[in-house]
Amino acid sequence: MEELGITLVRGIGEGSVYALVAMSMNVIFNASGILNLAQGEFVVLGGLFALLFLPTAPGTAVWIGLGIAVTLAVGAMMAVEGYVVLLPLRSSVEQHSWLVTTLAAAVIIQSLILIFQGPDPIVVDNPFGTFDFLGVSHPILYPVLTGLAILTFVGLRWFQTHTLLGLTMNALRQDLEAARAAGASVRRLQLSSFAIAGLIVGATGFFGAPLLGLSQSAGISFALNGFVAAVIGGLGNQLGALIAGPAVGMLSVLSIFTVGGEFKQAVAFALLIGVLLLRPEGVFGRPAARRV
Repeated sequence: MEELGITLVRGIGEGSVYALVAMSMNVIFNASGILNLAQGEFVVLGGLFALLFLPTAPGTAVWIGLGIAVTLAVGAMMAVEGYVVLLPLRSSVEQHSWLVTTLAAAVIIQSLILIFQGPDPIVVDNPFGTFDFLGVSHPILYPVLTGLAILTFVGLRWFQTHTLLGLTMNALRQDLEAARAAGASVRRLQLSSFAIAGLIVGATGFFGAPLLGLSQSAGISFALNGFVAAVIGGLGNQLGALIAGPAVGMLSVLSIFTVGGEFKQAVAFALLIGVLLLRPEGVFGRPAARRV
């Protein structure tokens, strides 16, 4: 029963982080066709800001207030990255310089964290204690992260269906060239997608900092697991990301008890390969028609 409790609570909690990263990737991908390889580094930045600015034993109001400020700051930083990434592109499909640019952004952020913080783990105190489930004590922040993932999904769904900006960004996903011909400001919308994705990962890093084992080199792990969740759920599908993230998280935690922690990442990639072999568009994705 203890293993079951750990698998459920920790697996769903960690998987919620993967779901948040996957949803942030989907926001950018839907608007531009770009997969931001620096997504995980911005999660680490959110946690680093928590380490730098959170006082000892902060109250709930202070924690939430600083979290909002850090979320906005990371969103602005990712918007700057988006401007640099999009600058040489005439459209999202004509060139692939974004592969180099986003990878360079990841390396630069890693290097800056190494210079100013060093290779030591980013350790942030958990201000909210624990709860008991199936005979095991778990940090309350695990269900908080799950709630954040659900709230993010609901917020994105409302934004995409009830706001002019969200509806226009949906038009980019359906047909970028048609949206451009109709007069949509494609670059502004794509920059907005980077900013929105930054808000998501900034909040994830800040509020999850006490649990995530953050360090200078941890960003690649978040990016890879977020990518796995995004592809399994169906690239661009937010509901798929919300479901696939916790599924990957639970499988990864379960693998620690069955095959050992050193195979945790390998199990996630084995699941990815299996899904791609059986359903290349992802579990919740739809096959894309292409005119030839």
